Amino acid sequence: MAQVSLNKVSKLFPGNVKAVDNINLSIENKEFMVLVGPSGCGKSTTLRMIAGLEEISSGDIYIGEKKVNDVPAKDRDIAMVFQNYALYPHMTVFENMSFGLRLRRMPKREITQRVNEAADILGIKRILQRKPRELSGGERQRVAVGRAIVRKPLVFLFDEPLSNLDAKMRVQMRTEIHKLHLKLQTTIIYVTHDQTEAMTMGDRIAVMKDGLLQQVADPIMIYDHPKNKFVASFIGSPPMNFMRGKIIRKDSRLYFCEGKVNVKLVEDMRQKLSLYTDKEVIFGIRSEDIYDKLFVSEAPPENIVKANCEVYEPMGSEVYLYLNTGKHTFVARVGAHNRPKVNQDMDLVFDMSKVHFFDKDSEETIV
Repeated sequence: MAQVSLNKVSKLFPGNVKAVDNINLSIENKEFMVLVGPSGCGKSTTLRMIAGLEEISSGDIYIGEKKVNDVPAKDRDIAMVFQNYALYPHMTVFENMSFGLRLRRMPKREITQRVNEAADILGIKRILQRKPRELSGGERQRVAVGRAIVRKPLVFLFDEPLSNLDAKMRVQMRTEIHKLHLKLQTTIIYVTHDQTEAMTMGDRIAVMKDGLLQQVADPIMIYDHPKNKFVASFIGSPPMNFMRGKIIRKDSRLYFCEGKVNVKLVEDMRQKLSLYTDKEVIFGIRSEDIYDKLFVSEAPPENIVKANCEVYEPMGSEVYLYLNTGKHTFVARVGAHNRPKVNQDMDLVFDMSKVHFFDKDSEETIV
């Protein structure tokens, strides 16, 4: 079993700086768990505590059934892949990959077999006799992953492994690591600040901010049902659009009103939001839930918002529209057939069945 459990784990740095605050997290056997959040949120510190490279200030960490608080890193049966690859420049690829096995005085025949197996999986057999300076960034990354594979650990730890690669190579390596997980059927804990990596790779995502866990769930659950405004803003590209306004009752119906934005709430939201009548809330809508009225066959007049298109940004298969109501700015992600004129007003339709509301003080999700 390679389950990893963190029970009330905290990390306090000198000066009473709390990098990780009372985290409870259980990673299941063979699960691909992604820790995601902005720089300084504590995700890498959490990973280093699991690895044994950073002492914990309080709490307990278990790998399988074994408590590892005081177990040295080398005895935790984990393998870590770093952001900077950490390859020995004077060694060949074969020597880099086999270094840990040689330290354990493993028989040469088994070392060769393990290295060749890992090289086959990663498609790097042809470069085994090269040195790191002769390799591309993607090849170095594969070597670093290969060095972890040959150890056959209980748990793989990845600390932002793709951040040094160009955009095209990042996409390719995302796929490679995902396929690797399916082949090896082992537990992977992966740290990144890139929400696209988190969404496309993880079985579950743990979103962190300021050392605290914000939400742990599968990618679609986090995207569709964010727990708070931070999660809603961090997961998704472009980020969710937000507006502050009031819930108003008109003729027994509820509306969100602010400036030129006056839209009717759907029935499913009325019960919870009736408690916020005449109170300020935060309204959130994702860019793909805003449409050009010209391309909507039936648009309820209560869901139409007039805005000025300030920037038209073609992305190939879709278009980003940067819009302004005079009081609010927001982004719509529409089909490539949309070609509105810049600096002219246009009618937009909000899909009110997909909107989110957050408490203005706690920023927790209302609906």
